Amino acid sequence: MTEITEKDLADFVYREARLLDELRYEEWLSLYAEDAHYWMPAEWQQTDPKLQASLMYEDLLLLRIRVERLSGNRTYSQKPKSRAQHLLQAPQIDEMNPAENRYRTWTSFHYAETRGDEFATYAGWARHELRVEEGELKIVLKRVDLVNFDAPFGNIQLFM
Repeated sequence: MTEITEKDLADFVYREARLLDELRYEEWLSLYAEDAHYWMPAEWQQTDPKLQASLMYEDLLLLRIRVERLSGNRTYSQKPKSRAQHLLQAPQIDEMNPAENRYRTWTSFHYAETRGDEFATYAGWARHELRVEEGELKIVLKRVDLVNFDAPFGNIQLFM
């Protein structure tokens, strides 16, 4: 990539959701930078994932472990496998700063997850902080804020 456009950023967000919906986890992981984090705050407008409890705050190693678990033959909690669908509004571009190699998007979403006769829906906002590495956009931080972050949850098996 030479110059990042707003369309490139929106396409990236849509592609990430499609990879998750199609259970293409290895390709999905390749979208993340080595120092990336996936964060799901447990409080409204939470600012610190380390000093406040979060629903999830995972680095690339933990994301890889979760992907291995989801793909494993001996993962009985995934028989039958969970499936998901993302319904995204058009991503909004919050920042395009090529000089500092920083790009940020904000996307409203509805998300459905099912396994067997269990079905759960969630709604929220996904924020992507991205940078270009070796000509490709990479996720530095994906933050998922749920509308009902303070509700009791069952197991969220997949990634929003």
